[in-house]
Order: sequence, then structure tokens, then C-alpha cells
Amino acid sequence: MEMVEPSKLKDLAASKKKVFKKVAQRLKKTPPRELDYTFQELHEEAFENIDCLDCANCCKTTSPIFIERDIQRISKHLGLKPGDFVEKYLREDEDGDFVLQQSPCAFLGDDNYCSIYEVRPRACREYPHTNRKNMQQIMDLTVKNTRICPAVYRIMERLSER
Repeated sequence: MEMVEPSKLKDLAASKKKVFKKVAQRLKKTPPRELDYTFQELHEEAFENIDCLDCANCCKTTSPIFIERDIQRISKHLGLKPGDFVEKYLREDEDGDFVLQQSPCAFLGDDNYCSIYEVRPRACREYPHTNRKNMQQIMDLTVKNTRICPAVYRIMERLSER
């Protein structure tokens, strides 16, 4: 199975939104450990064939949430005061969270490499969140991420086949 082209992903995921939502509702009833195991297995399978550097759609289209520890770590790495880092790169969203001022991410290079990879935000390190514990808690987010990440789309597609 080859990677879904990121430019087509939004429309493909939108066309399967109802299916994926039904799958998510069904999965919420699955015992938590079993669900986490299933996602871990499908996550590993998806990433055997998908290289994030070929895509970087998450970095091009969305922003992670920057928590205080991220701001401290990244500003130190860049040699900036935390306030200056926030002013230069971040804004507060409608939920009061710090997010990037713009997309694509200012730290994403033309080669899809991240210039702050070693100190990137926790949300970036954990994305697309399909190999974590307590998947039941983030099923709605997982369905949303099918529009952004080819791996998440593939995982949900495989789950809908079951």
C-alpha cells in the first residue's frame, strides 16, 4: 500500500468522515488495552511504508500547541528570551494555547527537515499520537488527523476494513 498523496488527503478523508466516525464510536467500546495494542500494531505497519520526510504535511498545514517547557527549551536553543520567542513565532489561539503564527512551520526547511528537531515541541514528538496509551481518549482527534497525516488515514482505513 503506497502513501496517500497529502494534496488529496483532505478530500479523501472528508469523503470517509462518516465511516471513520462510526469506526471511532465502535472503537471507544473496545477494552482500552486491546485498543492501544491494535493502534500500536497498525502504527508500526503504517510507518514501515511511510516516511514523514516525504510528506511533512503536519508541519505544512497545522500547528502544535507549545507548552511552557517547549517555549523555554526552544528559546534557549535559539538564544532568545522566552518572551521574544513567543513574540516572533507564536500567537494565542481561541483556547488560550500558544500555537504558531503561520503555516507552514517557520522551522521547516525546503527539504522537510526540522531545524529545531532535537528540541521540537512535545506535540511534534508525539504526533500523530497513534502509538500512545489511552487511544480511547483521543478518537475524535484521530479522526480529524486523517485529513492531515497519511499514516493516520491508513490506520483508520485498515480499522474500517475489520
